[in-house]
Amino acid sequence: MARPTTIHTCSTCGQSEPRWMGQCPGCGEWNTMVEEAAAPAAGRAGAATRLRGSGGARAATVTRLKDVDTARAPRLRTGIQEVDRVLGGGLVAGSLVLLGGSPGIGKSTLTGMALGNLAAAGRSVLYVSGEESAQQIRLRHERLLTPHCAALDVPVLAETDLGTVLATIEAESPDVVVIDSVQTLHAAELTGAPGSVGQVREVASRIMQVAKPSGTAVILVGHVTKEGSLAGPRVLEHLVDCVLQFEGERERTYRTLRALKNRFGSTNEAGVFEMRSGGLVEVLDASARFVSEATRKPGSVVLAAMEGSRPLLVEVQALVSPSELVPPRRVVNGIDRNRLALVLAVLGRHAGVGVGTADVFVNVVGGVRVDEPGADLAIALAVASAQRGIALGDAGGKLPVACFGEVGLTGELRTVAHSDRRLDEARKFGLRSPVSPEHTPTLRAALRSVLPAAGGSGRDTASALVSDI
Repeated sequence: MARPTTIHTCSTCGQSEPRWMGQCPGCGEWNTMVEEAAAPAAGRAGAATRLRGSGGARAATVTRLKDVDTARAPRLRTGIQEVDRVLGGGLVAGSLVLLGGSPGIGKSTLTGMALGNLAAAGRSVLYVSGEESAQQIRLRHERLLTPHCAALDVPVLAETDLGTVLATIEAESPDVVVIDSVQTLHAAELTGAPGSVGQVREVASRIMQVAKPSGTAVILVGHVTKEGSLAGPRVLEHLVDCVLQFEGERERTYRTLRALKNRFGSTNEAGVFEMRSGGLVEVLDASARFVSEATRKPGSVVLAAMEGSRPLLVEVQALVSPSELVPPRRVVNGIDRNRLALVLAVLGRHAGVGVGTADVFVNVVGGVRVDEPGADLAIALAVASAQRGIALGDAGGKLPVACFGEVGLTGELRTVAHSDRRLDEARKFGLRSPVSPEHTPTLRAALRSVLPAAGGSGRDTASALVSDI
């Protein structure tokens, strides 16, 4: 009887079966059997040597770390400063980069710009698309033409068969390859549909086997689920060298590029872009735009956040409205919903600002997402301002209030990283007295300092509305 060319492996416990089963016989989990290519059969001699442990293989020579050559190969710069900084200086030869993002966010535009810049710099590139034809790719790349971007000089391959794609990569030996997307390629050896767990795992593994020895840098474009996480098996994130998340709202113009994993650089960097008719434009000074657009009305505050090693000023808005629903709604955009619940609990318990019977809406303007604890104080001040109906003001209300700090469960404000950079960024735009844990140790004191009295101005006027805080 011929040996099967594929097996089905449980993604939970690793149990292998020759055919698909609804329930894994090893761990009892349901719908975890994934089709994979079977390992080549070994002869009788091979079976016998496996029983002897090492199988007769020769021992390798080990090397001490201090004797390892640390010469670094030059990076392949994409010509996009924001991308190169997030990558840690550019693409590393032979690396696998996974770029994820929701449909229409601009992944193909970003990779097209990068390949165009590399082609203009004399690098050999290849764009593999399993979703669009060559004509569709040209129509999109025509609007990316700039003096430094040779978008129409990029060779393209519209193909979904993995074998054909790998043969083309081996024949062309490009410096950089973009595969858009990894979920559209399929291996003929597997019967699963393209995009299934087994297909994605096999496709990525075989691409790595071809790209690593040749030194070709590969960018795998991946889809995301409706929850916003990268689609496909988690093992794909462990297989690649770098995982980039391209996020934002399609209705907004701003996009953010973050590194979730980076073997060759820091994961604390982030790049900001703006989508325009001619493609993505780097936003080198995003703080200036966000501060100039701040409304300076009740419920508005400027957060001095950190995007990696770069400070960023963003506006946080809140709306508190009476609700007839039980429980009332808590709607957020750009922050963690659980973090909002924590801040609201501290506000009610330690600052006398109760919103238990009201709907609370919090939004980070511009489609920016903030995932750091330093945003707690901005959320608290914005909600308190919206609940009181009083605008936070500095210098007679002419300037918005900037702040940062983590809110503790006992009502204290805790320091956050890079306080000096946040303060310098706020002062650069005229916000000379940011509210921070260094000056206001408690949330109660922070609210007293920024809620002016009706008809008064500045922080020196005591307010009857906050006398109970």
